Amino acid sequence: MISVHNLNKSFNNLDAIKNLTIDINKGEIYGLLGSNGAGKSTTINILLGFLKPDSGDVSINGIDMTINFEEVRKHIGYIPENVNLYPYLTGVENLDYFCKLSGNNYSSKKLEEFLDQCGLGSESHHRRTKTYSKGMRQKVGIAIALAKDAKVYLLDEPASGLDPLASNELSALLRKLSSEGAAVLMASHDIFRVRETCNRIGIIKNGELVKEMDTSEVSTNELESIYIDYMQK
Repeated sequence: MISVHNLNKSFNNLDAIKNLTIDINKGEIYGLLGSNGAGKSTTINILLGFLKPDSGDVSINGIDMTINFEEVRKHIGYIPENVNLYPYLTGVENLDYFCKLSGNNYSSKKLEEFLDQCGLGSESHHRRTKTYSKGMRQKVGIAIALAKDAKVYLLDEPASGLDPLASNELSALLRKLSSEGAAVLMASHDIFRVRETCNRIGIIKNGELVKEMDTSEVSTNELESIYIDYMQK
């Protein structure tokens, strides 16, 4: 579903991504764990087509991004760290607008159901988003990705601004999507959330994948120790 082979990207002669290879299967949640500046967001931005790699192969749902990016985009749901919404539109209106941009036209009831699924209370559905907290805006962003009914979901620090309950709800939603056949790549530096949510974990440092493991192989404490050990090398 998500295939990245020998990916390289540099900025001003500084390597941001070095020979990165990751394969994420249908129904799998993969956590890309690393510190700020490790290359997580660069990887996500290449998969989204916002950045062009210097070399390497990238395909999503079997489609080569360099050949047919417009087709690839139809299969991607994206949840950024900071969700930008139109402040004078309500949560439902924002969701409706972004759904229509991707070619989906839902009833008001269905839009509200998406927001409910993502943990945004019904009392907030028809309030202008300028009154929302960051966590509430994040929930609308999650609903936008969910409503796209994508094959692949890319998440860049998706739990940013979410309280523990909402973070747990996000993990449950991602597991539901994966059980329905979606492939999920979640970039984060939140060790606990990655361990609780993902099937596999890759540790990235200075643009290189330095360790890969199944979640079932490690406890949260063990993962933390492994992560710290690699960061201190």
